[in-house]
Amino acid sequence: MKKNFKVLFLAVFVSVASCSFTTKEFNDPDKDKLLLDLISYVLQKGHYDPKDINDQFSADVYENFIKGLDPLKRYFLASDIAEFSKYKTEIDDQIKNKDLSFFNLVYDRFQERMEDVKKIYPEVLSKPFDFNEKETINVDYDKLAYAESKKDLKARWKQQLKFTTLSGYYDLVEDQKKREKGITTSEEATDSSDDIDSSEADKEAKNKTDEPFEPKSLAELEKKSRETTKTSLDEYFDFTKDLERKDYFSIYLNTIVEEYDPHSNYFAPPDKDRFDLQMSGKLEGIGARLQKKNDYITVIEIISGGPAWRSEKIEVGDAIMKVKQEDEKDAVSIVGMRIDDAVKLIKGPKGTKVTLTIKNVDGTISDKTITRDVVELEETYAKSSFIEKDDRKFGLINLPQFYFDMENYKERNAATDVKKEIIRLKEQGMEGLVLDLRDNGGGSLRTAVDIAGLFIKKGPVVQVASAGNKEVLEDKDSEIVWDGPLVILVNELSASASEILAAAMQDYKRAIIIGSKQTYGKGTVQNVIDLNQWLRKNDMGDLGALKITSQKFYRVNGGSTQLEGVKSDVVMPDRYSYIDVGERDYPNPLPYDKIDAAKYTVWDGYIDYDETIQKSKARMAQNEQLKLIDDNAKWIKERRDEKEVNLNYNEYSSEIEQRKKETKRFDAIDNYDNQLSFESLPYETELMKQDTILSEKRKRWHKNLSKDMYIEEAVHVLEDLKLNNIKAGKVADIKN
Repeated sequence: MKKNFKVLFLAVFVSVASCSFTTKEFNDPDKDKLLLDLISYVLQKGHYDPKDINDQFSADVYENFIKGLDPLKRYFLASDIAEFSKYKTEIDDQIKNKDLSFFNLVYDRFQERMEDVKKIYPEVLSKPFDFNEKETINVDYDKLAYAESKKDLKARWKQQLKFTTLSGYYDLVEDQKKREKGITTSEEATDSSDDIDSSEADKEAKNKTDEPFEPKSLAELEKKSRETTKTSLDEYFDFTKDLERKDYFSIYLNTIVEEYDPHSNYFAPPDKDRFDLQMSGKLEGIGARLQKKNDYITVIEIISGGPAWRSEKIEVGDAIMKVKQEDEKDAVSIVGMRIDDAVKLIKGPKGTKVTLTIKNVDGTISDKTITRDVVELEETYAKSSFIEKDDRKFGLINLPQFYFDMENYKERNAATDVKKEIIRLKEQGMEGLVLDLRDNGGGSLRTAVDIAGLFIKKGPVVQVASAGNKEVLEDKDSEIVWDGPLVILVNELSASASEILAAAMQDYKRAIIIGSKQTYGKGTVQNVIDLNQWLRKNDMGDLGALKITSQKFYRVNGGSTQLEGVKSDVVMPDRYSYIDVGERDYPNPLPYDKIDAAKYTVWDGYIDYDETIQKSKARMAQNEQLKLIDDNAKWIKERRDEKEVNLNYNEYSSEIEQRKKETKRFDAIDNYDNQLSFESLPYETELMKQDTILSEKRKRWHKNLSKDMYIEEAVHVLEDLKLNNIKAGKVADIKN
């Protein structure tokens, strides 16, 4: 974060220009040693806050590399860890001396233990599991001790395999119960497809129901589930068979690099190719950014305009457990799989379908079918809606990303589009504006500065610090495009450029910020450096690239957005309020700090800025819908914190049913009606007459907006904000 293509993260500037740190030569004939030397050197010279390579650094690399290879403690024995531990405080010296002893020992032992496991799981899965036994499994793997012997390791695998098989067995039993009652899967198939593709989903569902149904015994279902578990593991080890020593060495290098901060990474050549492809916007798949957390592949970002975003069925925090291709009968478990291998299964050509078994944010498990596609750039662009309430008119602009054209900034960017939408809304009589930055993960820094300039006369917007230098980025255009009431909506997933814009408007007291307790908290900039540039004669092939954090952002008041994010003026909880999704939840984040404030003058166009905030807080304290949302967020947190799982079928099934019942009391959240009217602007209404897909998208958007109580409160705040018309016309110039 703790979360694309041409528009991208505010903070990623791609650079292949030479970084003139020194004339040091790198000429070790051993590629691994050369990489270790080169990467550690570039980090020390180019990182914003380089780490001391000492015993503590060594201990952290030691812990994280072993955990990265074996997060569930299903391979290494306690005796292995005892043998590894002699290197716990020596890795720092090994890095300096280009010594690979620790890596070599761990790598060789891991290969040996994987061969042991390949003999364990087929034997365990050859015998039926007894799901009538009273048994539980603790999934808090961090607190689990390593197995003392191969016998203990086999027992651990048996329990884990029973857990995996029970999940599949439950699904098979439930599906059979439905089919025995004559319940088809058509509703589920339609639900998991995009609205526009529903007819195709209906056809598929009908074909399924036409197949003859023959009920199976529970023993047969148990056997089928075991076979599916075995197939998944067979395929997993087929993947690992193709991995080479260099792949594991890349993991080791990344463990070292990520000790500096969570956004610094080493890209081996294939990873660099993928990064470049993602930057170009040509990557096809489901449109989600994934990360491995413990043994689960977790969604950390939904890419605006992508298939997952359009389907509205997957959200940040979901864990993907299984993947099934449309031409395959059984799903493949990706629990424990390397993220690169899991991604190979998830992504695929445009138009193909993939069914993902998801452990949802609230702890429930369900299948979601996504039609793969390229990300629709059009859906990342700013869009607006007109809001009517009691004969008053307000404007809403949704900005999914701070986009720009990398070849020509003036061609199209978020700032010029937002300006156009403001002008169009003003022409329709807008009295107040809501700028929605929820789920906006960032993008172009320049567009954030330019958008801020639409609401203030002149002045600094953000401060950018690098080693020994500070630059103040200012709005120098005296034009104010919108001088009326302004509310900005944020949540825990508003990051980088979103935080810069929200922070600037908060510091100027130009807008009231409504949303989560704080935003994501990413206040750093990354620079991608081609490692090949240091080698005059390179006979070793492509060395890849290094992404390092090179700069930090600060508000105009001097505070960093790092970790702290932007704290909302009016806090409204959502489902992410109590779970780990922000920068502060990642390992090794850079700290929060402060620098001197820039010179700026607070906006004095409002009469009752502070009073309006207090009125909103009072409303929120009495709002029953908000209390329900908060209860839901707490319930989600409790479910995610549960570590004991029943391996007794009746108790396992009973717990799932209980969760389903508990979730029903939160249905009112989705059934809420804010009593607001939403309309597209005239120019878009004309476009929709010719474009039925656009029309459907806007209908769906407006339907979702009508259930949105955050928009409702934003409108209340706009109603309360009173303009001082005298002061608004005489906004003071920024002092020199």
